[in-house]
Amino acid sequence: MKINGTAYRSLWRPTDDQNSIRIFDQTRFPWEVETLALRDEDAVAHAIRSMQVRGAPLIGAVAAYGLIFALQNDASDAALEAAAHRLVETRPTAINLRWAIERMVKHLRTVPVAQRVEAGYAEADALCDEDVAVNEAIGRHGLELIRKAWEAKGKQGTVNVLTHCNAGWIATVDWGTALAPIYMAHDEGIPVHVWVDETRPRNQGSLLTAFELGSHGVAHTVIADNAGGHYMQAGQVDLVIVGTDRVTAQGDVANKIGTYLKALAAHDNNVPFWVALPSSTIDWRVRDGVKEIPIEERSADEVLYVTGLEADGTPGRVRVAPPASNGANPAFDVTPARLVTGLITERGCCDASEAGLRGLFPAENNPA
Repeated sequence: MKINGTAYRSLWRPTDDQNSIRIFDQTRFPWEVETLALRDEDAVAHAIRSMQVRGAPLIGAVAAYGLIFALQNDASDAALEAAAHRLVETRPTAINLRWAIERMVKHLRTVPVAQRVEAGYAEADALCDEDVAVNEAIGRHGLELIRKAWEAKGKQGTVNVLTHCNAGWIATVDWGTALAPIYMAHDEGIPVHVWVDETRPRNQGSLLTAFELGSHGVAHTVIADNAGGHYMQAGQVDLVIVGTDRVTAQGDVANKIGTYLKALAAHDNNVPFWVALPSSTIDWRVRDGVKEIPIEERSADEVLYVTGLEADGTPGRVRVAPPASNGANPAFDVTPARLVTGLITERGCCDASEAGLRGLFPAENNPA
């Protein structure tokens, strides 16, 4: 995708420094476009924990390189397992992180120790290329849903899509998941407009999704998180498309906090609620998302303070709660499969159910 007319991926290895990776510091968007050079496991772990890099697919890809960095001085089996454990613990909810690390470990166990670093870079590079191809396929399948919504309106007016959090190219290596169909619809000439939830407390919608859509020329409006139900009642939302950090074997969906409330509002107003995901986000080892998915608790400061631009145009941080007040900050919630219209994957769309998932992924439905 592009920033100011220049095409980028969210993660790349510079030709003049192949033993490092570059990412955008997502905590700086949209006020600044700043890149970070990561060269060791600690830097990768910090970038993931601090959300300098975020988005389930992108976290997995960055962590894959972090594993290779950890093996630079010691590529033994013991070092491989220890580094894998450390990296998996950096973000407990996003399953792509564990999936990517397990893929890397499984591959590297078969490689002689002396060749593991070189082989690891090749595998991590391949993982990134696959992410781009998978997300493009998700976009094509999701585009069909937007086309049908446009046709259902007699190709009159605008297709209004509501999304929550950020599931665009910034959250993946490229294209994105939930936003990929929107970009393709826009490029095809379908008049599409996006209601962008601000996504408190970190405001990934108002900061990142709005930045992406604006850079691509897609019409959008930032709204308060609590406004989505109102627009659905008013008939101003044709469909909801969100991303996800983990989908269970029976179709439950873990996504950014607040997604569950959007699904309830959509269900009550007969608005289709779709979830876009690569197959690497499916956790075949978990069935009941509410009971089994660990929900990350982040710092209360993210709720008690907000970040934005000061009057002089510089980024600033202000407290929005009384000094003595405490805060709670669950980063995700779980939407039961019964509230999900369907899942958009790289292999097509399916019901949010075990039968639907098994139909698309018959060979991947057993725990490793």
